Order: sequence, then structure tokens, then C-alpha cells
Amino acid sequence: MAPLPRIISYGYRQPVLASKRGIVITAVILAGITGASFLAWLPGGGGGASNQATFVISDHKEYLDSVRNIHEVLTESTAIEFEMLLDGEITAAEYARSSETTSTQTAMQIREFITSKPPEEWQESYILYGEALRSFNTYVAETQAVASLIKEGGLDGISDAHLRESLQRTESLLSESDEYVKRSDAARPPA
Repeated sequence: MAPLPRIISYGYRQPVLASKRGIVITAVILAGITGASFLAWLPGGGGGASNQATFVISDHKEYLDSVRNIHEVLTESTAIEFEMLLDGEITAAEYARSSETTSTQTAMQIREFITSKPPEEWQESYILYGEALRSFNTYVAETQAVASLIKEGGLDGISDAHLRESLQRTESLLSESDEYVKRSDAARPPA
């Protein structure tokens, strides 16, 4: 099999060299952030019949910056682990476990966005950032599909054309997510 193209880019992020220890530390930090974010959920609806929650935000800029920081860490760690999968440094099963955690954390961030109810001047920026998170979550799902193919037949069992097509889709989704982030930044209200 010909060498795999390295089309994974980091957009506005700098490439990071990672060790397994670094990835584990990152995962622990993200788990802590995720756990802490659950503390901000409050019961919603005063009628008692509602099981929905409302995410209360007092500083919309700070919250969006925080979500962006988490998103950047998730993006970098996923891209690094995906590259490690393609290089044979981790197994498809290891990647699947890690990417499932990332997908769950991203889905939680999306739910927070849906329930945050920003004021009108922040709505467009929040909607665009929500789209960035959705594109990223689709990217993670696409990398999971590649991992599944690798698990079934190994890298040698995947045709070069099929793998290149899948890698191009992942790159496209990551670029789409980056573009939504830029549009969200541009839509922020003036300070």
C-alpha cells in the first residue's frame, strides 16, 4: 500500500506533537471540564412537567470563549489520535473508545448551546458556533467510520481510493468546522 497522504490540517491551530501520556492527561482534563459543566445545569420550567434544563449564562463572550477552547483541545486531540491510528500507533478499538468520548463531549456542548438562550446580539454567533460543533461531530463520526474499516480489514484491506476519499471527507468537515468558527467570531457583537 502506498504511503497515506497527510491531509489533516489544524486550521488556525498549531500542530502539536503528542505522546500517549499527553493524550491521557488531555483526556483527564477534558473529563474534568465536562464534569464541571454539568454543575451549571439547573432544572428548567416552573410547571413541574418539564424535564428540560436551561443553561444559565451570565457572560456570553466568556462562555463562547470557553467552548471554543474546549473545541480546540478536542479537535487537536482527535486529529492527533486519528493520525496515530493511520500510522498504526494505536488500534482501531482504542481510537473508537477515545472518539466516542469526544463525540459525547461535543454533543453535550451542542445541547448547552441549544438551551443557553443568548440575547439577540449573540444569537447569530452562537448559532454559527453550534454549526461548527455539529460539523466537528460529523468529522468525528467520519473518522470513526475509517476506524471501523481499519478494524474490519486493516489498512491493507482498504483500497487506496476509498481511504483517500474518506480522508478527504474528514478534511472537508474539519475545514467546514473551522469556517463556521471564523464566521461565529465575525458575528460577535462589538465589545
